[in-house]
Amino acid sequence: MPKTPLPLRADDLTSFVRALSDQLGDASRSHLVLMNMAARAAGYQNVQHMRSAHAAVQRLGRVSEETPADARTVERALHQFDTLARLKRWPSKRSIQTLALWALWATLPSGRFMNEPEINERFNKEHLFGDPATLRRTMISCEILSRRDDGSDYRRIEKEPPADAKALIRALGPRRRTRAQDVVEQTNA
Repeated sequence: MPKTPLPLRADDLTSFVRALSDQLGDASRSHLVLMNMAARAAGYQNVQHMRSAHAAVQRLGRVSEETPADARTVERALHQFDTLARLKRWPSKRSIQTLALWALWATLPSGRFMNEPEINERFNKEHLFGDPATLRRTMISCEILSRRDDGSDYRRIEKEPPADAKALIRALGPRRRTRAQDVVEQTNA
């Protein structure tokens, strides 16, 4: 009968080895010998090799890890949207405004120019306070929307949203799908 692997994780090798040494009692070897034995059992040459590998993972992890989203800020921004993911009012706090704009940014088509009436129509579907001009101007100042010099065409600027914005966009996704379903059902009725 094959054995099912059991994962083992120790947050600190020193305390793990100390507890092991206590269990072995008089038969225990020195602390350093036990540390090296545990490191070899984990697939390293010795404890120094284990430390250097861990340090490298930490350094690489810091570079590639994204900053975690601030759940409280995301929740505050989420309260600005109704059950169908439409922005109810213009937020008073700048950080919440910016997050709300990212959520609207996600609804715009990428790589496509839109004229002013078209982008106003899109924004009017996504907010309830009737001011698409404020949304356009603020998105341009936040550098997530561009406009030609003559003001004729607008285009979404492609960039990576911050972690808070990604979390808000994910949270609004089910609400937007519900709205899209409602539109389809009303069209079919």
